[in-house]
Amino acid sequence: MNKQVEKFGKSQPLTRVEDQRFLTGQGRYLEDTMPEGALTAYVFRSPVAHAEITTLNVEDARAADGVHLVLTQADLVAAGIEARLDGALVKNIDGSSGAAPVRPVLAGDRVRYVGEPVAVVIADTLDQARDAAELIEFDYDDLDVKLDLAVGGPEIHPEAPGNRAFNWGLGDKAATDAAFDKAAHTVRLQVVDNRIIVNSMEPRGCHAVWSQGRLHFTYGGQGVWAMKDQMVQKFNLSPEDVHVVTPDVGGGFGMKGMPYPEYFVVAQAARVLDRPVGWMSDRTEAMLSDNSGRDLTSLAELAFDADLKITAYRVHTHCNLGAYNSHFGQPIQTQLFSRVLAGVYDIQTAWLEVDGIYTNTTQVDAYRGAGRPEAIYVLERVMDRAARDLGVDPLELRRRNFIAPQKFPYRSVSDETYDVGDFNLVLSRLEKEADLAGFAARRAKDEAEGRYRGAGLCYYIESILGDPSESADVEFLEDGRVNIYVGTQSNGQGHETVYAKFLADQTGIPFSAITVIQGDSDRIAKGGGTGGSRSVTTQANATLATVDKMVTAFAPFIADELGVAAEAVEFDGETFRAPGSNLTPTVLEAAELARERGREDLLRHQATAVLDGRSFPNGAHLAEIVVDPETGQSVVDRYTVVDDFGNLINPMLAEGQVHGGVAQGLGQAMLEHVVYDTEGQLLTATFMDYAMPRAEDMPWVGFTSEPVPSTQNPMGMKGCGEAGTVGALAAVANAMQDALWDRGVRQVDMPFTPVKLWELLQDVPQAAE
Repeated sequence: MNKQVEKFGKSQPLTRVEDQRFLTGQGRYLEDTMPEGALTAYVFRSPVAHAEITTLNVEDARAADGVHLVLTQADLVAAGIEARLDGALVKNIDGSSGAAPVRPVLAGDRVRYVGEPVAVVIADTLDQARDAAELIEFDYDDLDVKLDLAVGGPEIHPEAPGNRAFNWGLGDKAATDAAFDKAAHTVRLQVVDNRIIVNSMEPRGCHAVWSQGRLHFTYGGQGVWAMKDQMVQKFNLSPEDVHVVTPDVGGGFGMKGMPYPEYFVVAQAARVLDRPVGWMSDRTEAMLSDNSGRDLTSLAELAFDADLKITAYRVHTHCNLGAYNSHFGQPIQTQLFSRVLAGVYDIQTAWLEVDGIYTNTTQVDAYRGAGRPEAIYVLERVMDRAARDLGVDPLELRRRNFIAPQKFPYRSVSDETYDVGDFNLVLSRLEKEADLAGFAARRAKDEAEGRYRGAGLCYYIESILGDPSESADVEFLEDGRVNIYVGTQSNGQGHETVYAKFLADQTGIPFSAITVIQGDSDRIAKGGGTGGSRSVTTQANATLATVDKMVTAFAPFIADELGVAAEAVEFDGETFRAPGSNLTPTVLEAAELARERGREDLLRHQATAVLDGRSFPNGAHLAEIVVDPETGQSVVDRYTVVDDFGNLINPMLAEGQVHGGVAQGLGQAMLEHVVYDTEGQLLTATFMDYAMPRAEDMPWVGFTSEPVPSTQNPMGMKGCGEAGTVGALAAVANAMQDALWDRGVRQVDMPFTPVKLWELLQDVPQAAE
C-alpha cells in the first residue's frame, strides 16, 4: 500500500533552511537562552599539573562583593550528591577490568592536570566572580609530573600501577605471530597520531533553574537524554523531576557528547540558591578543560605472502587517557578503533594490543570519528610504507588486497559484518577524478622550480556507531502546519532541512509547512542524540516507520469517507486514492478532515524503528602537497574525494559534511600542535599559539559520489558525518611522505609544521634513520 520507500531518495541538493537564521544572527545558542537575572558561575582551576592540596580556604571569596555561593568538592559531598564522574571501562587481556580511579567533580585532596576544577564561585556578575576567585587560598605540595606514553613514571593513581589504565587485546596473537614467522615479506612502521584540541565555534556552557523541586537544565550538547540520566543519578531524583533542553549548538564533534564537572556544580548552585545560575566557558578555559582528541602512538606491522597478499596484521598502541577516565575514554582506542581494524582489506589474522596510559594532562575522549580515524590512519600509513618497501604501486597493492565484491556480506577479523562494498570501483573513479595520470607532469613542473610535490592515497572505511534505534513523532496542528519530533540533536549539520525534506518526500506535506522539534526531554520521550554518523540514517528510518504507521491509521478513516473498503485505499506518497472515487485527499487534507470529525487520535503518530545492522561508509581520498624546502612551508594543493555513502538524501549537505571533515583532518595533519612543557603547563592555550585551519589553508575539495547502497536500512544510506576526517589524515600524511621520500626523509609525523619540515630537510641522514 505505502510506496514511500520508492521515493526515499529524490536526492535534491536543497539549501539549508536554518542558515537564514544562523547567518543573520537569529540563532538561539546557549547564551541567548540564559534566564533573566541568572547568576554567573566562575570556575577556579588548578594552576599546576600534579600536586597534593594542603590548603583550600574559600571563606574570603564567600565574603566578597556580589558573591552568593562558593562550592567545593566537600560541599557537594555534604549535600549528598554523587560527586564523581563516570567512565566506561574495558577488560584487560587477563580478563580483569580496566582501572577505575575516582574522578571527583571538583578536586579533593589532589589535582592531576592544569585546569582541573577546584572550586566554583557564583556571583552577580562574571567580574565579581572572577575577582572573588582571586581571594581563594590554595596551597599545595608539588608532585612529579607524568607526560609520556610509556608504562611507569610518577604515580597518578594508586589504582593504576605504572599509570596503565588497561592492557586490552583483540584477535589471535598466536596465529598472528605464526603468520609473521612464515611471511615472505614483513613491513613495520611506528606512527604518531598527535593530540588536538577540539575548539568548537561555541564553547561549552550551561544554565540551571529549579522550580517546585524540578530541575530545568539547559546545555550545549549532543543529546538531552544521556544528560538527563546523569542528573537523575547524581542528584538522586526521579526522571519526572529532570527536564533537559539543548538549544542551537555551535559544533560538538564528539567533545560535547558527555557530561563535565561544571554541569553538576551549576545545577547544585541553582538548587542551593533557588536562583537561575549560568556558566559559559571562555576560549582558554575550553582549551584547558574540554576533552582533547587523538593522542596515541602505534607500531603497525603487515605480513605478506610472495604474491603480496596480506597474511596478518599486528598493531600495538599506547594511547593517552589524560589524568582520568573520561566518559568514553577507555573504549575509544580499543573497541571503537577495532571496528575497522583491517579496513577494506581481506585480512583474517590479526592482533591488536592497546595500553592505556594516564598522564597529567586533560582527558582524551571522542573527536570526529572516535577511534575509526585513528585506526584507518595507522593502517593506511603502513600500507603506504609497504608499497614503497615492496616496490609496488600503492593503488595496486590496495587492489590486490581489497575484499572482493562477491565476498559480501563479509565478516571482518574484528567481527563486524560489512554488508556491501565495491572498493575497486571507488578507487578507479578516484584515479580518474584526481587526474593521477597528470601527476608526474605536475611534480616535474614543481621540481623545476625548486619545490617538492607528493601524492598520498587513503582508502578508508568507517562504522556507524551509537544506538541503532530511533523514534519520530509527527503532529498535525490546527493552523495546517506539522511538527516532527526527533530524537537526534543537530550540532550544525543541517538536520532541520534534511528531516523536514525527508518527511515531505514521503508524504507530500509541503516542506515549508514542517517544523523540526529537537532537544527537549519533556517534548520527546527518548532519543539517541548525535554521534557516530548515526543521525540521518537512524532518524530517516524512524520517519519511514512513522509514515507507515500514519498511513495505516488513516486508511480506514479515508475508506469510510470515500465509501470504499479499507484495503482499497492506496497512498502514493502524496495523496490517498481508491478505485471508484475521484477524491484524492492529501495528508494535510486528511488530517484536517479528521480534526473536523473529532478524530484526535489521527492527529499525532509516533513510531520507533531499529536498523537491521550497521552501515559502513567508505571511500578514497587523494591529496597532493607541495613543499618549499627553503622555508619548510607546505600547502595542500589538490584534494579529491570519491565516497560511497550509499544513497544520498541531500548531496549538497553530504558534500558540506565532507568538506568540514577534511578541514578538521587537514588541520590536525598540517597545523594543530598541542604542546605541554615539562611541568604539564599547556603552552598552546590561545589561538595565538594553537593554529587552526583558515580558508586560505584549504584547497578546493573535489567530491564525487559513487554509491553502493547499503542493505541495512530501507533507504540504502550509509552516513557521512565523520568520513571526511577518517580519510583525510592518512591522505595528507602519505602525500607529505611521498614529497620527502626522494630527499631521504623516511619518517615524518603530524603535524607537518614548517619548522619540523625545515629541520628534517636540513638533517636528512638523521631523519632517514
